[in-house]
Amino acid sequence: MTRLLLIGPPGAGKGTQAALLAQRFSIPAISTGDIFRFNVKNQTPLGVEAKGYMDRGEYVPDSLTNALVRDRLSHEDAQKGFLLDGYPRTSDQTEELDDILRENNTKLDIVVQLTADTNELVRRLAHRAQVEGRADDTPEVIRHRLDVYEEQTAPLIDIYASRGLVAMIDGLGEIEDVTARIIESIEARGLHPDA
Repeated sequence: MTRLLLIGPPGAGKGTQAALLAQRFSIPAISTGDIFRFNVKNQTPLGVEAKGYMDRGEYVPDSLTNALVRDRLSHEDAQKGFLLDGYPRTSDQTEELDDILRENNTKLDIVVQLTADTNELVRRLAHRAQVEGRADDTPEVIRHRLDVYEEQTAPLIDIYASRGLVAMIDGLGEIEDVTARIIESIEARGLHPDA
């Protein structure tokens, strides 16, 4: 039973690594970004509300995000572990996650912090915007998202580091190499893949 959190700036490779790690550890990857994009595409009430924030490169308000994550963590597939990607992003969301885990008599096992050079992040995000046609990845929005990350999310690393949970991993290099570094760090804490 592995419960882990991936944290890092936009473009650091969290989504790619989340998918690989979820498969390796046989746990669901829970990405708020994917859930929001699904809701926007399908024009659900949450999606319509979230779209305005996303188009401006801002975070969806905590109240919407917390309700979504609380519901998702209650699903059967998350009872044996999970990987959170993109949540929490604020100190209030960190407190909400603490409450959810406490109510379920569980806790996070590890917080994997992916790091990358800012110029490389901007290059990756600009390339992704071209390839995927993502309207939310304009140059202005990319810079704003990186600023918002530094202001609101980076401080969460200190919270989790004070609990001895953070493993800092270089997010640059070949995908397989980054995955290997993450797995090595996870296994060093006595957590092992089911497969």
